[in-house]
Amino acid sequence: MAISTFPVTAHARLPWRARVREMLDRERILGPLFTSPAMILIVLLVAYPFCMALYFSLSNAFIGRPSHFVGLRNFINLWDSDAFQQTFQNAFVFTGFAIAFKIVLGISLALLLNQQLWFKRMIRGMVLLPWVIPTALSVLGWQWMFNSSYSVVNWTGIALGIMDPPGPNWLGQKYYAMTAVVAVNVWRGLPFFAITILAGLVSIPKELYEAAEADGAGPWARFWYVTLPLLKGVLAIVVLFSTIFTFSDFNIVYQLTHGGPINSTHLFATLSRQIGLESGRLGEGAAISLYLFPVLMFVVYAQLKYVRKQAY
Repeated sequence: MAISTFPVTAHARLPWRARVREMLDRERILGPLFTSPAMILIVLLVAYPFCMALYFSLSNAFIGRPSHFVGLRNFINLWDSDAFQQTFQNAFVFTGFAIAFKIVLGISLALLLNQQLWFKRMIRGMVLLPWVIPTALSVLGWQWMFNSSYSVVNWTGIALGIMDPPGPNWLGQKYYAMTAVVAVNVWRGLPFFAITILAGLVSIPKELYEAAEADGAGPWARFWYVTLPLLKGVLAIVVLFSTIFTFSDFNIVYQLTHGGPINSTHLFATLSRQIGLESGRLGEGAAISLYLFPVLMFVVYAQLKYVRKQAY
């Protein structure tokens, strides 16, 4: 009996610091301790706002009055709004064109950065600037560049002879405004594509390129049959994240056009803010913000399944 109680007695006689150190050495205690700050942040900044938005979307919540449960009525009634129909179309046009340009330009820029260049590290750092600079500051610069009175873009186009004076009103005409917001989104999201794809390129063994070159494969054949197949997993991940970021973009559109002219550049986030906060209709605004959530969940599931299949 004395032998069985000796470890407990010895443990009790240890200094409190030694007992704390011994407890922290246990994985079942150390693991939850390290992950708890992240879990708290996720609950407070992601889970709680999402649950509140879900609650509002299923109610007739309006600022200053009690709300009542209405089910899916907000989601159904949205289709009676011309602004929402235009926003639905804008979101897919905006995301489709932006992702297509970012894929092509991102792969091209990554291949260029993978070459032996002078001042390679400085160039890679400069490529990251659009992603690092705060969105509000960078979009403010673009707003000046697209300004109808002193547009640098128009001045350059007129000087090169590809535009007729005084040039287009980029932020005041329907198609030009969409072109402008897509261009700024591509400019800002391109570094994320390029650097991520560059990391995938660096991981490809050089022996594969040497073997393909020995078999007579040219640069295009090496890219198509060696580089691109080995980048499928990386491309799937970067397209997944970029699709989510682009669909939910707010800062670029809000600061450049506020959704105008005539709702031609509204996205779900900007229209949700206008309806929910400026108009006070919290239920409709929350329904707009969550409208594509099931679609994005399906896209995430499909792409993650594809990535897992490629890995195994």
